Amino acid sequence: MSPLRLGVNVDHVATLRQARGGRRPDPVEAALEAERSGADSIVCHLREDRRHIQDRDVYELRRRLRIPLNLEMALAPEIVRIALRIRPDQVTLVPERRAELTTEGGLDVRAGEARIGRAVEQFRRRGIAVSLFINPDPLQVEAAARTEASLVELHTGEYAEAPRGRRWRELARIARAARAARRAGLAVAAGHGLDYDNVSAVAALPEVEELNIGHSIIGRALWTGLGRAVREMKRLMNAARR
Repeated sequence: MSPLRLGVNVDHVATLRQARGGRRPDPVEAALEAERSGADSIVCHLREDRRHIQDRDVYELRRRLRIPLNLEMALAPEIVRIALRIRPDQVTLVPERRAELTTEGGLDVRAGEARIGRAVEQFRRRGIAVSLFINPDPLQVEAAARTEASLVELHTGEYAEAPRGRRWRELARIARAARAARRAGLAVAAGHGLDYDNVSAVAALPEVEELNIGHSIIGRALWTGLGRAVREMKRLMNAARR
């Protein structure tokens, strides 16, 4: 199997900063440390309410990173304009509700296929790869393929939250969706709720090429430091691939 890439999400560093204001801790510095420690890309979510990542963070990440920047975003006109101006390496389109603590569930591509397809075309014209964050549902995979997105990111939240006795069922759903995506010509990523205890089974799926992980890495960094937290996650992922 091909090596598995790790995208490190730095949103929660910004959450801690925004809790008190000021400029520390700096998610850009955290991203650079993750880069030095083996991260393959950096993920951040510029939300409409700016609850954590700010516009200046995205500009600085784009300027200073040597690895790809993956910008999570909703299809809000203001955020689309910013993304087209900054031109990250990739955008990941996600659903977004003001009341949610974190992204809840995947994008309903079937319901919004025409609008999403127009956005995909707009980003692709600017040389920006597009990922769609979807539930592991073959019908959503089929709709994603019709939009001509480059890849899908399969939502692993239900797998991560399932009791151990039922986790295998959710893993099977992810595996089926990953196979369907590859047959449809889509690259496959996965993420949401993955941690040091549950990541290995998802990392072992041969169709999955990338895992995007934030909360558990930033949480572990409180005890180990960020560099070690990133390296430990990559070790687990690589061991599962072997």
